[in-house]
Amino acid sequence: MGESILKDRTYAFALKVIEVYKQILVEHKEFVLSKQFLKAGTAIGALVREAEYGQSKPL
Repeated sequence: MGESILKDRTYAFALKVIEVYKQILVEHKEFVLSKQFLKAGTAIGALVREAEYGQSKPL
């Protein structure tokens, strides 16, 4: 990636969240909480991108 430190770190975090999600599914057979964990952990990338391209009207 290399575009920005924040994008790189959020991408790496999302990959780790996905690994943990898969581990929870296999070892603990937990489906509801693991799905919520996956959504919350990977949403950070979308939120960063949204903040980056956000626009506000001048006052």
